[in-house]
Amino acid sequence: MAKIAFHPKLLDTLPGYDGAQFSRDASAGLTVGVLALPLAMAFAIASGMSPTAGIWTAIVAGFLISALGGSRVQVGGPTGAFIPIIYAIVADYGVQNLLVATMLAGAILVAMGVFRLGNLIRFIPKTVVIGFTNGIAVVIFLAQIKDFLGLRIEHMPGEFFGKVEALAANLHTIDIPTVALSIASLVVLLSWNRLARRFTLLARMPGPLGVLVVATVANALLQLPVETIGSRFNGIPQDLPAFALPELSLPTLGKLISPALTIALLGAIESLLSARVADSAIDDRHDPNQELIAQGIANIAAPLFGGFAATGAIARTATNVRTGGRSPVAGMVHSLVLLAVVLVLAPFAKHIPLATLSAIVVVVSINMGEWHEFRGLGRFSLNYRAILLSTFFVTVVFDLTLAVELGMVLASLAFIYRMSDLTRVERMPLGELAMLPQFLYPDKTPRVVAYSLYGSLFFGAIHKLETLLAPAERHPEIVILEMQHLVSLDTTGLEGLESLCKNLHKRGCALILCNLNVQPGSLIERSGFADEVGPNNICGDLYGALARAKELLPRFMDEDNI
Repeated sequence: MAKIAFHPKLLDTLPGYDGAQFSRDASAGLTVGVLALPLAMAFAIASGMSPTAGIWTAIVAGFLISALGGSRVQVGGPTGAFIPIIYAIVADYGVQNLLVATMLAGAILVAMGVFRLGNLIRFIPKTVVIGFTNGIAVVIFLAQIKDFLGLRIEHMPGEFFGKVEALAANLHTIDIPTVALSIASLVVLLSWNRLARRFTLLARMPGPLGVLVVATVANALLQLPVETIGSRFNGIPQDLPAFALPELSLPTLGKLISPALTIALLGAIESLLSARVADSAIDDRHDPNQELIAQGIANIAAPLFGGFAATGAIARTATNVRTGGRSPVAGMVHSLVLLAVVLVLAPFAKHIPLATLSAIVVVVSINMGEWHEFRGLGRFSLNYRAILLSTFFVTVVFDLTLAVELGMVLASLAFIYRMSDLTRVERMPLGELAMLPQFLYPDKTPRVVAYSLYGSLFFGAIHKLETLLAPAERHPEIVILEMQHLVSLDTTGLEGLESLCKNLHKRGCALILCNLNVQPGSLIERSGFADEVGPNNICGDLYGALARAKELLPRFMDEDNI
């Protein structure tokens, strides 16, 4: 059994770590912590959780992901991609069962890392990733309409059609002050970069925090008639959360396996994509298996403090890199900054308008979608378009797990079709040898034919061998398969060769193989098929195969004369 490797990236950065690097990491951690505060609260509320849960998820999970992870600069916490998943679990099973599902997901992630499955995530095609990313962005946007417009909806359904029906039925309850604040917050957020270029004071402040501070101060001074964290959640507690195990209901445990798998799958994909993006920015290479173990431990620990699902966050990781973070210390500082904010500034949180937090999430949903991919769909094949749009549609209307499963099935079928299309069996000209008397029947029909195999002979291309058994008035007595261009052979392809050999023998024909590559040759030898063909009938090259055919032809000709 392979030795389990547990080697956080933090251990690689400590040798030679100095005060100058700590200063850069601390500065980056401070910036990312300030950015993470409004996002953590906004994502939590959008997920059907309290803002406190979002903050403690960012503190606990964020610290562990940085301290134990396989990336130098990964910053973790709650992310927008989890919003539709978490909301649906809370709506269907309740908060306590969400915490249990998160811990199960953490255990799955640890197991994935231990069994070194991190690289398998890279096998998910780009079309599937784009499809579910854009789908999640649409779902997040739909979920924010209620708070953005101030609609009076007691309970927002988790599934798509129920959500659309509830929004349509309550559209008449739109609240004008809420809409005004939402639009104002949205406009400022979308214009923040432009404003930062004109006013240097804003340049070092993240847009979400700037908008949140302005809206909170305005609401505290003017007492705007809008819903706030204080009116819905009674503010944010200023003390540390109690350490507690979530309540576990054994009859419900089996139902949580599917949600846990969804959380684990999305967490693995998003964290490893984020780490890969970070690698290109800092010229480093992350350890995907160590990253999965850290993500798993973080998701097991966060629910013990009232938190929920967390993963590597691309926006916060990119901000960390841009502001000078080059070691896991920056991500750890980001968590400590959030902890200090909670312990010092929590009383002011009751004035934060939910409309502004909703506008922040709307901007996140707009930015996370790769909408340009839709505009360029016409340039790609039908298979590409079908996979991307199917994954997108199923993500929006049904479920992320189902969408990824469907996308992978469609991508696999498209790959099989493409590989099958590349597999060819072509007749080879034998030149002057084809005119030799012993190579021909009296009616000039060839006794010896040669075919070249190209590509991969696997279960999706086995039908290509059928052309070699097509009925003919005078079948050849020797069939040569030249396999120099056959790069791979699976067990179904081997079975096809065995069937071809048996059918040729029934006709009184011999099969000769030549120019075998390493993998096909190894499988043919290990399976015992080499003995069935005959050791002398497996040759190093085409010339050897033709020489063997010359040896066999007199026997066949004598048999013809008996």
